[in-house]
Amino acid sequence: MLTVVSGARTDVGLKRTVNEDAILEGPPAWVVADGMGGHAAGDVASRIIVDTLRDVTASFEGVIRPPDVQDALERANEAILAHERIHPGTRGMGSTVAGIVLTSVGDSAHWAIFNVGDSRVYRCFGGTMSRATVDHSEIEELVLAGSITEDEARVHAGRNVLTRSMGSDPAPQVDMWVLPQTPGERFVICSDGLTTELSDAEIAEVVLGDASPAAAVDRLLELTLAAGARDNTSVIVVDVCGDGGSDLDEETQPRIVLRSSDGND
Repeated sequence: MLTVVSGARTDVGLKRTVNEDAILEGPPAWVVADGMGGHAAGDVASRIIVDTLRDVTASFEGVIRPPDVQDALERANEAILAHERIHPGTRGMGSTVAGIVLTSVGDSAHWAIFNVGDSRVYRCFGGTMSRATVDHSEIEELVLAGSITEDEARVHAGRNVLTRSMGSDPAPQVDMWVLPQTPGERFVICSDGLTTELSDAEIAEVVLGDASPAAAVDRLLELTLAAGARDNTSVIVVDVCGDGGSDLDEETQPRIVLRSSDGND
């Protein structure tokens, strides 16, 4: 039987006075939401997302399925818009979100991995770390097009310009991947406060070691603070331990992309 162990922390950083990040440490969901808007209540937007996902996942007496996760995120987006209508002073607030949820496909244990914006999920397995999500930002589009490198992207003047965020009307497209749970895998879920200060190689050096999830989180926050911590930073590390899991070869595990109900590609 698989066992999931996690560690999580959020920190206001060295330059900000308000922490607009919010985290949810499951089971069954592990989520980071990075609020935007400053005086427009970005902290409220991120909290709405986390609270909505907590309430929705906790209300399930049966199995959470990928469409249920999609519905929960759409409900969170509508809740942000409703808050703006009631409180006009918060107009313009929004948030990114990234996370993983324990789900089931064909009576088999799976992960639903999702994101909107530039908060990320990384997956570690077999001694390597790879991104499980794709940033929704103008800079990421330049990287994917080969116009700039990853190193250049981290210092680019437009690195904070997002192409999708929660709290938009119409609702943003949610990218979601579904894959079988595998013993020995580790996930890192983080806001861009971490990836602004640390490269993927620096993150990998910490999380591919033998540290426990809590110790890995502490070390990542320590390095972020030492690098200047210009933004709020939130990190969750999740380990999958135990026997069982998928019999599928690592190279052939399926990835299923679910599209939002607005029909956009």
